[in-house]
Amino acid sequence: MAQHLIDHDRCALWAGMGTGKTTIAENYLDALYLGGEDYPTLVLGPLRVARNVWSNETLKWEHLRNLPVVPIVGNEKARLAALRHDSPVFTTNYDNLIWLIEHYGDRWPFRTIIADEARRLASHRISERVSTTGKVFLAGQGTKRAGALARISWTHVKRFIELTGTPAPNGLGDLWGQLWYLDKGRRLGRTHTDFLKRWFCKGYDGYSVGPKSEYVSDEIHSAVKDICMTIDIRDYIDLAAPVVNDIFVDLSPQARKLYREMEKEMFIQIADRQVEAFGAAAKTQKCLQIANGAVYVDPLVDCDEHPRAKEWRLVHDEKVDALDSLVSELGGAPMIVSYEFKSDLARLLKAFPKGRVLKTHRDEEDFKTGRLPLLFMHPQSGGYGLDGFQKVCNNICFFGHNWSLENYQQIIERIGPTRQYQENPENPLPCNIHRIIARQTVDELVIERQETKRETQDILLDACKRWKKGG
Repeated sequence: MAQHLIDHDRCALWAGMGTGKTTIAENYLDALYLGGEDYPTLVLGPLRVARNVWSNETLKWEHLRNLPVVPIVGNEKARLAALRHDSPVFTTNYDNLIWLIEHYGDRWPFRTIIADEARRLASHRISERVSTTGKVFLAGQGTKRAGALARISWTHVKRFIELTGTPAPNGLGDLWGQLWYLDKGRRLGRTHTDFLKRWFCKGYDGYSVGPKSEYVSDEIHSAVKDICMTIDIRDYIDLAAPVVNDIFVDLSPQARKLYREMEKEMFIQIADRQVEAFGAAAKTQKCLQIANGAVYVDPLVDCDEHPRAKEWRLVHDEKVDALDSLVSELGGAPMIVSYEFKSDLARLLKAFPKGRVLKTHRDEEDFKTGRLPLLFMHPQSGGYGLDGFQKVCNNICFFGHNWSLENYQQIIERIGPTRQYQENPENPLPCNIHRIIARQTVDELVIERQETKRETQDILLDACKRWKKGG
């Protein structure tokens, strides 16, 4: 990995958790500055990664302690104060990227950018447009932060390094946006449309896409293998697969009746084929809430982010009872519990007063030192930048489920096989994954997605067909 970074100014390390990506990258930067590099480096990452991980990593290694890392996080006053430091390495979260680019403008000082968890760049798009005069030109699309980064990544940046363990958790279509920052479309196509035309075709539903042949994966990996190094720790270490324990619960008759009503509404909307993959997944939120045991009172509220997502009502406690049995069975062994909705968290905190939700560094430390038996964690907040949980824990329970493969994989890796091996190479503990599943609900469709990696809309449309036939 170190040699790969030395050999390529623009490249990617696709290496799983625990393979040493951060340390390797910091060694590379240390060598860069010892060799006379004059310009600072910017590291991009999720908030917790930007705030803690890179600065903490330098403290673990004596030879890296002369490589100060300054986080550019917090409110604007704190960020401006951080920029006044004379440091070779700065870190910031992706959400602050637009502000940072606007702050510097043409005075952009960072000649090296390291994108940690580079999957965040997958939304970048370039498309071919035709002006009113008939002139063909390229136009940027995608998220604002990806577009802002694209504007300076080739004009002001010499080195661009991407680090991730999950470059394409939702399919090969995620790769184009990430690769553009490395080669400007030379390997996978000048535009995202060119990429899709070359390797993908429309699905039977008219809007999803799938590979044209069984060889597409090999062809794409062959096209990028010179600048994208893949490291699988299983090629070097014999790791045991996680132990999966599925715990099924049955809805009560009253809960089942309410679920069927919501399910009918969901499938009617999906059957119209007026929503794409994300929209189709969003239509399942009410059903997932009922499967977990609570639903928002307002019929228009389908997620926690809705401004009226306040009042909810209890539907059943089947999953809470199942979790209580599991906690008793483990005899007090520490466990991470993944939840999905705020209504789930409120019920969990009430049912398990000795547990605590992950909010602060104190919560994290109390769990790692064994003072907390249960740590409630949302996949989006617990997927990145956390380490050390394997010292006390090898059990994780999914109270609720969501469609994101990346979130699912990342939160497991907090205590996964690699982490267990790091903690005890001679006799690593098994990673135990407990999944509480409401039988004959959308829970089972989400589990199918996690196990098969099929596209979300394909699974939902197949389920919709079965529903129409009375299945």
